[in-house]
Amino acid sequence: MSYDRYVAICRPLHYDVIMDFRTCIHGVAGVWVSGTISGVMHTAATFSIHFCGPRVIHQFFCDIPQLLRLSCSSEFMSEVDVTLFTALLSFLCFLFIGFSYVHIFSSVLRMPSAEGRAKAFSTCLPHLAVVILFVSTSFFEYLKPHSESPTALDLFLTTMYTVVPPTFNPMIYSLRNKAIMLALRKILQRNNALTSFHSLLREKLSV
Repeated sequence: MSYDRYVAICRPLHYDVIMDFRTCIHGVAGVWVSGTISGVMHTAATFSIHFCGPRVIHQFFCDIPQLLRLSCSSEFMSEVDVTLFTALLSFLCFLFIGFSYVHIFSSVLRMPSAEGRAKAFSTCLPHLAVVILFVSTSFFEYLKPHSESPTALDLFLTTMYTVVPPTFNPMIYSLRNKAIMLALRKILQRNNALTSFHSLLREKLSV
């Protein structure tokens, strides 16, 4: 998404050439392949670990730090290696996003039109807000020391990076689509019409 915004704002005349169907397919395939590889590596490393003590995870899903706390001795090193590898890849992605937005904001600030700057910011800021929310909450969740019993802050941070970004992503990007906005407006108008009809019908029946 950051690359799409970069091309749209910094190289608008070349957008249709750069962001063609093949580029979109490559982007989606890259996300799927990298996610699959990461999941397989974590699964394989988890199954190689022997767990000691109470097998209770103080989380609503099998989070990696919680699993490592239940492992025996130093058998968790394979999972740590996988975690460091995925963290390195995530950091490179974060650098790429940051590099893209530095160019985007430098281009936007050079725009002479205030309306153009506002439109560009309205296009970029939702995506950037979701990325910052996901990265910051996951950063605190994985790097802060975990207590023996879950706290409200632990559950809140986990919810913020596992539930909130995937929930808001479709809303943020779909509402930029004119067809989606038109369909949503029609639904709201239909609901308003039904509400008005029911109110009128109740008034007639009460009379």
